[in-house]
Amino acid sequence: MYEIKQSVMDGYTIYQLFNCETNSVVRIAPERGGMVAGYKSEGEELLYLNEETFSDSESNVRGGIPVLFPICGELEEKQYRLNGVTYTMKNHGFARNLPWDVVETSTEDGAQLTLQLKSKRETKKSFPFDFELRFTYILKNNELIIKQSYSNHSSEIMPFYAGFHPYFHSEDKNLVYQADAKDYFDYNDGEVKPFHGEVNLTEKREAVALKHVDKHQIKFDLKQMNQRITISYGSEFKYAVLWTEQNKGFVCIEPWMAKMNDFNEKEDLQFVKPGETMNTFVTIGTETICESR
Repeated sequence: MYEIKQSVMDGYTIYQLFNCETNSVVRIAPERGGMVAGYKSEGEELLYLNEETFSDSESNVRGGIPVLFPICGELEEKQYRLNGVTYTMKNHGFARNLPWDVVETSTEDGAQLTLQLKSKRETKKSFPFDFELRFTYILKNNELIIKQSYSNHSSEIMPFYAGFHPYFHSEDKNLVYQADAKDYFDYNDGEVKPFHGEVNLTEKREAVALKHVDKHQIKFDLKQMNQRITISYGSEFKYAVLWTEQNKGFVCIEPWMAKMNDFNEKEDLQFVKPGETMNTFVTIGTETICESR
C-alpha cells in the first residue's frame, strides 16, 4: 500500500512517499530546506511550484511548503536584540535555505520520512542557540502529517516562532475560509479588521494574519480541483497567514506561531527550556467536493 522511492529533480534528491491505493504522493527535498516540493492527493496536485526558483540554490523557493524557523515573516530592519546583543536574520529565518539530514524512513504506519536539522557555526551568527529540529513527514491515506520536535541543547531558554508556507494552486484570490478567528491583522495598512469568512487578496500586496480563538484549524475549497482542504495544527500555531502574488496561480495559507517581528514585539514567542523539547504537528487533509469544474 505504501512505498518510498527516490528520484532526482534539478540536482536535488527527492523522497517520494506513495499511497498507491489513493493515488496520493508527497515529494520532499531534504537538501532544499527540508521542504515539501509536491503533494498530490487522489491524483490532484495541490501545490504550486516555481521550478526556476527551486533549481536556483541562491533563490528562495516560490512554491511547495517551505519551513519557517526560527522566525516567521520579517524583522524590523532585519534585526532583533537578545541579552543585549543585536542579531541580523533574513525573512522567515534560515531553515528553508539549509540542507536537512535524512534520519529514518518507514512504511509501517503510512509512508514516513524523518529529517533533522542541527545548529552549526553558521546558524549561531543569527540565532545563538544549540538546537535540533526533527520533522517526520507522514503520508497516511491521502493526508499529509508533519510531526515536529524542537529541542534546546543550550544552557539558556531558547525563544523562537516557527511556521510553514504552503503554496496552494488557486487562480481565485477570494477564497472562503472556515476558521474561528474574529478578526485579522492587515499588513497592507496596519489595521485590525473583522473576519466574516472571506478575505479578498486581490490587489493586496502584503499578507493578512487571522488569529485563532480556540480551534487551531482552517478549511477552504480549491474549486478548480474539486478539493476541500483542512489544515489542523497544534495550539502553538496561533495564526493563519494568507498571502498571494498577483498574476500568480497560488494562494498561501500558512500556519504561524506568531506574527512578523515578534522577536522584537514579544507577544507570542515560544520558549524551550535547556535540555527540553517542544513537540507539535501540522496536518493537511483533503476531501472531494461535489461542485463541478
